[in-house]
Amino acid sequence: MKKLQVLGPGCPKCIELAKRTEEAAKAAGGDFEVEKVTELNKIMSFGVFMTPALVVDGEVKVVGKVPNVEEIKKMIS
Repeated sequence: MKKLQVLGPGCPKCIELAKRTEEAAKAAGGDFEVEKVTELNKIMSFGVFMTPALVVDGEVKVVGKVPNVEEIKKMIS
């Protein structure tokens, strides 16, 4: 199971990234766990100082932008 973490305090872009990540995970058809990380200390522990961000299995894939569903599918594959 791949762990997908959406980092962000809950701003509109963070919410959109979470929505697109869940959509991409469903479309990819694999076994994914999607977690929303909103605690600032936890976000910073990834070395992320700009949100939203997407982390796949502990590796930061995107910071400060909201990629489209197709781009996210490529990142999580």
